[in-house]
Order: sequence, then C-alpha cells, then structure tokens
Amino acid sequence: MTVLPPSAPGEAPIPIMLRRSARARRFSLRVSRLDGRVTLSVPLRAREVDALDFARMQEGWIRRALAAVPQAAGIGFGLRLPLEGRPFLLAPGAGRTVCIEGDSLLVPGEEAQLPVRLAAFLRLRARDRLAAACDLYAARLGRPYRSLTLRDTRSRWGSCSHDGRLMFSWRLIMAPPPVLDYVAAHEVAHLAQMNHSPAFWAEVARLCPGHAAQRAWLHKQGQALHAYRFRDT
Repeated sequence: MTVLPPSAPGEAPIPIMLRRSARARRFSLRVSRLDGRVTLSVPLRAREVDALDFARMQEGWIRRALAAVPQAAGIGFGLRLPLEGRPFLLAPGAGRTVCIEGDSLLVPGEEAQLPVRLAAFLRLRARDRLAAACDLYAARLGRPYRSLTLRDTRSRWGSCSHDGRLMFSWRLIMAPPPVLDYVAAHEVAHLAQMNHSPAFWAEVARLCPGHAAQRAWLHKQGQALHAYRFRDT
C-alpha cells in the first residue's frame, strides 16, 4: 500500500494498492465501485517510482471515479432501504418478525440487532421470489435446475454451474422486481446455453422479453445496493 499525495490544497491523499503481476504489460488503474479501493497493476520489473508517476498523471480520473462510488450506508432505524424497488423506512417493531406496514419496515429488537435481523428477512424474501421466478423460467425452458443458493456476492448477481446449480445475490430483493426476474431468466437460460452466444441471448429474450432495460438498470444502479452494510466488513 502506498499513498498518492494531493496535488491541490484541501484534497485528501489517495491510498493506492500496488499489485505486481506477471501478466501485466503496462500500468493500469482500477477503482472499485464497491468500496472505493484504488488498485494499480504494474509489471513485475517496473519501478515503483514510475508507477506512482503514472498514477499522478491520472489523479484527476482517480478522483472523479472515487466521487462516483456510492457512499456506504450503515443500517439503523430511520434509514430508508429499498425493498423490491421501493424505499421503506426502518422503524422499531413489536413481536418477533419483521413486518411491512405502509412504507415502513418494522423490525423488532434492539437497534444493535437490526442489521442481522434485517439481512435474514431480506434473504428469506429473496429466496421465495427467486425460487418462484426460476421455477417459472425453468418450466418454460423445459430444463430443471438442480439447486438454488443465495450469497452476498460482490462480483456477480448470479451464476449457473454446468450441473445446474443456480446461485444469486440476495441483494437482488432490493432491486425492482423486473430486475430480479431478468437475472433469474439469465441464469436459467444458461441451463440450455452455457455461454453468452447469440443463441443464449435469444433464450433470455424468449424467457424475459424487454430485458435490455433491466440489464441497463443493473449496470447503472446495481452497485448502489452494495452500499448498505449489514456487517462490519
């Protein structure tokens, strides 16, 4: 880890992770839209001073990219959290289960327990919605899937293994329902086409007409769903 000093007064220094790679043929920068981590990939024999000179020349781009990273939102009462594309106010609730009341999500227990209880609620709701969508699309496709699991993945929204195991990010339940449906259709289509060929996209279009708008939503707004922190990681 190194630090790029600011070039103008009032600006913060930029921490940069240097990553040496045998596959790198030139310097390249990446700013994660998940956590704002700046990574500078460099060839094995490159000098660190040259790498930092390259980063310094790209400082303007780095700062613009950092400004576009969604700000992390801690989970607490009073926060508005998206559920199926609608913002809900997190508020204390009675009883033992999370309830929807109007535009509020009522979560029982102390605020310290809120992130864990809310994540469990979202996972359960995501499993129900994704299972229903995958069952529907698999029936249309005429190919059953083997299993469905949920994870809190950051690099992908879903996957399909060669033996028919489907995996999805449970954060899809925060997206508008058509977006979740598109991701389900996308992964189910892989049961017939384990690739991204024209034949694959034809299957997606047949299962989920008009999916381009949902795919565009994920590219533009999907990373914002990762800004909500349900645990200290």
